[in-house]
Amino acid sequence: MTPSWAEALAGLAAREAVARAGGSEARLEEQRRAGKLTARERIEALLDRGSFVETNMLAEHQCRDFGMETRKFPGDGVVTGHGRIDGRCVCAYAEDVTVLGGSTGRVHGTKIHTLLRRARESRVPVIGLHDSGGARIQEGMDNVYGMTGVLAEFTLNSGVVPQIVGIMGTCAGGAAYSAALADFIVQVENTSQLFVTGPALADEVLGEHVTPDALGGCDMHARRSGVTHLVARDDRDCIALIRRLLTYLPQSNRQRPAAVEAGDPADRPVPELLDIVPIDPGRNYDMHAVVGAIVDGGEFFETQEGFARNMIVGFARMGGQAVGLVANNPAVGDGYMDGDAAVKAARFVRTCDAFNIPLLTLVDAPGFLPGVAQEQGGLLRHGAKLLHSWTESTVPKVSCVLRKMYGGVIPAMGVHEIGFDQVFAWPSAEMQMVRAEPAVKILCRKELAAAADSCALQLQRVREYQDLYLTPYHSASLAVVDAVIAPQDTRARIISALRLLQDKTVADRAWRKHSNLPL
Repeated sequence: MTPSWAEALAGLAAREAVARAGGSEARLEEQRRAGKLTARERIEALLDRGSFVETNMLAEHQCRDFGMETRKFPGDGVVTGHGRIDGRCVCAYAEDVTVLGGSTGRVHGTKIHTLLRRARESRVPVIGLHDSGGARIQEGMDNVYGMTGVLAEFTLNSGVVPQIVGIMGTCAGGAAYSAALADFIVQVENTSQLFVTGPALADEVLGEHVTPDALGGCDMHARRSGVTHLVARDDRDCIALIRRLLTYLPQSNRQRPAAVEAGDPADRPVPELLDIVPIDPGRNYDMHAVVGAIVDGGEFFETQEGFARNMIVGFARMGGQAVGLVANNPAVGDGYMDGDAAVKAARFVRTCDAFNIPLLTLVDAPGFLPGVAQEQGGLLRHGAKLLHSWTESTVPKVSCVLRKMYGGVIPAMGVHEIGFDQVFAWPSAEMQMVRAEPAVKILCRKELAAAADSCALQLQRVREYQDLYLTPYHSASLAVVDAVIAPQDTRARIISALRLLQDKTVADRAWRKHSNLPL
């Protein structure tokens, strides 16, 4: 007998209700008691009210072995669809740990990589909220299609649309790789872990007894590995950070980030910089104070704050326009750059360049950190990543040298030859391949050895070398810097330069399949 419309619609409603119920009401309550939102609550909190349109709601696995034929759930442990954030269209998914542990099987993975492809084709950002035990081993190699499809689509999306991942529970195995392929990772402290292989396998293979937090917790990834970009207090804070981060990013690589009304005069002088930055290059200060003084409203959205703290990266607005900021921090390790700092900056530079975000550097570093540990750790390889990234980037790039720029820092933080459009320097800036003292010891070696008072002569030659080569006026005379500016004019000059460069064009380059980044 053909069912009536009422019966057909009732059947649809029943199936949708089962999908919305997740694993069970008891499992959902267990999630809430743990201080976590459910998958659907996360989606609702992420997107504008009433904007979510779900896709593949009734998809379910087709496995019939190991008791799986009786454990089918519409949706297969992941909620996928599209909606809006502050009116902007986005694609989003949230894994449901209450359904088969949120494990990734063929259908689960297919739902995600179909959504990723749809985001790329529609040129909209994609946001993934992870909470899963990893691959669904009951499906054997059949889950390879789902999982590797996700990895492939994340890779194909890279540099095309922004990809942000929130780690809101366990994220292991292939899912961890998919997170690592995203542009930004936001991890929730205390309730989330991110690792390729879990504690049990580390114990079995290596005899390492380690807790999940020590292996892949928030603190480890934010401070040691540098994998996590932002740390959230809880699920709602994670979602708030994702929404805020998105305001600095465009819909795709074909657009610019939206400008906003600054409410902060572009020509505002910043005389407080004279108090923040000591003119004595031997005295340190926190570069965050400089950043706060020059950007719109003092608002700076820092990423990877706990990793390589001698290097600061993050987003701000200047004159209402989003800008990516890269700055040395003399308050940490005297501002010396190292391999981690170079990698951190290089990744950020490439991300900004991919999404048409202008770049600004604030320079105050005595050089790259010397020593056996750095060289054995691949300092040359890591430093080369940053040089490669600057040269390859085509967005507007402005640099301002506050006090020190020596040796390898010169190409690593901003000169015309590495692709910078405008370079400014304060009157306190010192720029040279080497500092005056070692330069004099090399250049005046014989003269010093023959002198009756070598110490006095050395001091004299150092002063002469400083006056001749280390001042910003020497660099200005060679057009190495475009202008020597008063510190209080820093904000106005940078914004003026960025506005000049906003429609910058780039000369054609030699054809290549892709560059060979020194990974």
